[in-house]
Amino acid sequence: MRSLKLIIQREYLARIRNKSFVVMTFLSPLILVGMFVLIAYLSVLNDSEHYTIGVHDETGLFTEDFQDDSNLQYIDFSSSTLEEAKNIVKKNGYYGLINIPKATTSSQLSGDVEFYGKESPGLGTIKNIEKTISERLTRNKLIARGIDVSQIDNAKANVNVEIQNFSGEHTSKMANYLKMFFGGAAGYLLMMFIIIYGNMVMRSVIEEKTNRIIEIIISSVKPMQLMLGKVLGTSLAGITQFTIWVILGGVLYSLAGLYFGIDLLGSSKDVHIQAAQANMPEINQLVKDVLNLPIFSLIIYFLIYFLSGYFLYSAIYAAIGAAVDSETDTQQFMFPVILPLMLGIYVGFFAVIENPHGTISTIFSMIPLTSPIVMLMRIPFGVPWWEITLSILILVVTNMGVVWLAAKIYRVGILMYGKKASYKEIYKWLKY
Repeated sequence: MRSLKLIIQREYLARIRNKSFVVMTFLSPLILVGMFVLIAYLSVLNDSEHYTIGVHDETGLFTEDFQDDSNLQYIDFSSSTLEEAKNIVKKNGYYGLINIPKATTSSQLSGDVEFYGKESPGLGTIKNIEKTISERLTRNKLIARGIDVSQIDNAKANVNVEIQNFSGEHTSKMANYLKMFFGGAAGYLLMMFIIIYGNMVMRSVIEEKTNRIIEIIISSVKPMQLMLGKVLGTSLAGITQFTIWVILGGVLYSLAGLYFGIDLLGSSKDVHIQAAQANMPEINQLVKDVLNLPIFSLIIYFLIYFLSGYFLYSAIYAAIGAAVDSETDTQQFMFPVILPLMLGIYVGFFAVIENPHGTISTIFSMIPLTSPIVMLMRIPFGVPWWEITLSILILVVTNMGVVWLAAKIYRVGILMYGKKASYKEIYKWLKY
């Protein structure tokens, strides 16, 4: 036990004292927050841009339907010829020109509308133009058939479905988005942590093996203790770095918003106030949904799956590091390791979010190589306790088995030099 403690301490101190580790620990939050600030700033600039679009309407039906807003201004050029309208738009540097030609039928008109511009317009702009014209054509068709359009407008009804469970507890429609956010963030975070710090474990093993330091260390320490020490020491360094990122990133994020006067959440204070006044019941319900989330349980399960999943994959990374002589030789072994992680993310975003209690979601939340990611995404939606317990038991048992197999590979591989290991060769090591 004392040897294991010394190895963990050595690995931890070696990581946190490394110059690149220190630089990236403090530089990464700056880069990340800077990126968010840049995106927010560019979004503000994009929202503040003003476009002028000309309208050349030969039918005389749509001129009043194109209404100005905070970002768009429409100018009527219907009294000019099409060529004159084009020249005016080009000369004044306007965003574009909508041409609505004369047509005998609505069907013909719907296919003849044109947009002229120096560059391709945004998808939202085209959708808005299509919606404006299609709504007018629809109303004209109804009027031509003798239908009172005002009665149709008055007959329209908005339906607001209230969501509640059988015990009578209400929830908002945004609750599912909150659950998706918590689950998706947890799963993605775990995947990135495994890839970054798993590779760190692997490189550490390869470095000691190529420098022949391992031959001296192994003379006084058991291979199992050495492997566990590397995994645990590196994981503690990773957790330290991650904690600093969260604290420093949160502080920088808040300071950047105050300094640049940018609302990094995507809207201004006035908009928040207006939304709160207009949708107070929905906002109150959303706050209630956040408070009703099982935060304590989510944290506990996150730690369990986070540590178990990381430990499982780190043991595999350590075994791969012991089986090769250089980082280049690891490529043949990396795909089978990355595949379950990517599969877990895809299942999480395409199956769990759509149907968190479906067969696919349930099965992959039990498979040890994908359960840390998939189950973390399912838990916010409410998972029976027995499923979580079964998933954790399977994961723990698999962890023990994988660590035992990895230790056997590690014990032989760290002393093997000059020969590229194959899957067949590694299978032989397991029999020693």
